[in-house]
Amino acid sequence: MSFLLKTLTKKEEVDEIIRDTEDKVVVLRFGREADVACLQHDDILAKAERELSKMAVIRLVDVDSVPEYVRYFDITLIPATLFFFNATHMKCDYGTQDHTKFIGAFHTKQDFIDLVEVFYRGAMRGKYIVNCPIDPRHVPKYQLIYKNI
Repeated sequence: MSFLLKTLTKKEEVDEIIRDTEDKVVVLRFGREADVACLQHDDILAKAERELSKMAVIRLVDVDSVPEYVRYFDITLIPATLFFFNATHMKCDYGTQDHTKFIGAFHTKQDFIDLVEVFYRGAMRGKYIVNCPIDPRHVPKYQLIYKNI
């Protein structure tokens, strides 16, 4: 679905979109273009892009081209979706161990739209962690194992 959504392939491009976007939620999907789960996820993001154009900017990021961000945000499972507002990383209580990113594909387009709206409204009120509006049955559950290095 990279022909519908802009793909960022350099660290500088990712830095620029995070730093320079003001008063909009920046949605970054980290994944691979050929992955089936990423294609499903991209389809939902592309369908919602027009409805969210006044409150969000959606970009795709290839995990193989920006290993610095993959390591920094500990992206081990794809697709992983991260949210930023005015250069600040937004967090959400999804009911999972990881509040920094949404792991997996969204179940429906409306789930994604609801989540972006909650991020936008929370950020406009000065909050940088919000509660997830998505039905818990629609949030993928993963066992995350943290290693001491």
